[in-house]
Amino acid sequence: MSVFDLLIDQEHVIEILAEAVAASKDISNTSQEMTHAWLFTGPPGSGRSNAAIAFAAALVCEKSGCNNCINCTTALAGSHADIELIRTEGLSIKIDEVRELITRASWSPSVGNYRVVVIEDADRLTESAANALLKAVEEPGLRTVWLLCAPSASDVLPTIRSRTRSLVLRTPSTAAVAALLEAEKIPTDMAQFAARASQGHIGRARHLAKSEEARVRRQAILKISLLITDISSAFKAAGVLVDAAKKEAEEEAELRDDAELKNLKEAWGQQGSKLTQGGSKAVKELEKEQKSRATRMVRDFLDRALLDIATLYRDVLLVQSRSTDSLINIDLLDEITKLANNSTPEATLKKLEAIMKTRTNLAHNSAPLLTVEALMVQLK
Repeated sequence: MSVFDLLIDQEHVIEILAEAVAASKDISNTSQEMTHAWLFTGPPGSGRSNAAIAFAAALVCEKSGCNNCINCTTALAGSHADIELIRTEGLSIKIDEVRELITRASWSPSVGNYRVVVIEDADRLTESAANALLKAVEEPGLRTVWLLCAPSASDVLPTIRSRTRSLVLRTPSTAAVAALLEAEKIPTDMAQFAARASQGHIGRARHLAKSEEARVRRQAILKISLLITDISSAFKAAGVLVDAAKKEAEEEAELRDDAELKNLKEAWGQQGSKLTQGGSKAVKELEKEQKSRATRMVRDFLDRALLDIATLYRDVLLVQSRSTDSLINIDLLDEITKLANNSTPEATLKKLEAIMKTRTNLAHNSAPLLTVEALMVQLK
């Protein structure tokens, strides 16, 4: 078994990465298969970060990614000494973080042939952070490899994009995702439902298949959009959706924030209500990060909700086109048929476009309530 076997329905990418790993092991190889900077792009759930991490594991593995040795297992777990894995739960990656990263990336490999840096959210780099990263990518260390991940190539600076080799991952097919879930002992009917509802997003499919709470929440979101009949109900639906997003974010944040704060204070040697010198600053930085994370969690929840609502109107469009073989929300067929009969395909397409535009606006930090209210009025 190889680390690349973990990538679902991405044979075209696996072939390129395997050739690059083979070239990296052969000192006499002068081909262009291996380069110092890569850009992995693809829609959410396509596995772009998984592909980057698998590639990093193969580069530091003596057997090119056997998935059994200590190098592979620690690389996939995010704890390998020669792999820097940068994830952000906040809204952006700041320049100070990038400067520290560049310093660490310049160190010589400790156990492998390469020092590999994986940035999972390169699209969240601030402009100053991206410019700082550009210099490091332009002048890489002899044994440093940069692996950047983003939804699309346009989400990173053109100057960075031009200095990387680009790999585009595709959305895994419903059949491939369902087969993966079935291999994980998920019942066939549930696996197929989760694969359809997730629209090829592997992580979301797993969550839907294993969490009844997630399935109930999804059903509630779909029904909210079905209850919109006038301006008043549109505004009410928007309020319910945003309140639900905030509640979920607060509940999840509360579980993590207190534990993180307690651990940080203990690390800074808290005695009573006092901290050692520098501790107060560290606490303020943590609280700032937690606030940013909570904001992103609200936007992420809303984005998932909008994708669920989009599946509803996708089904409406299929019914209007007299093609019902691949409906996602089969359990709501009566409601979908009613919507289809009371509208036109052109109107349905406009609603789908409005949903996608709202997702883009939320990603650009627009006010959640106002943005969702505007959408719900358009869906009326």
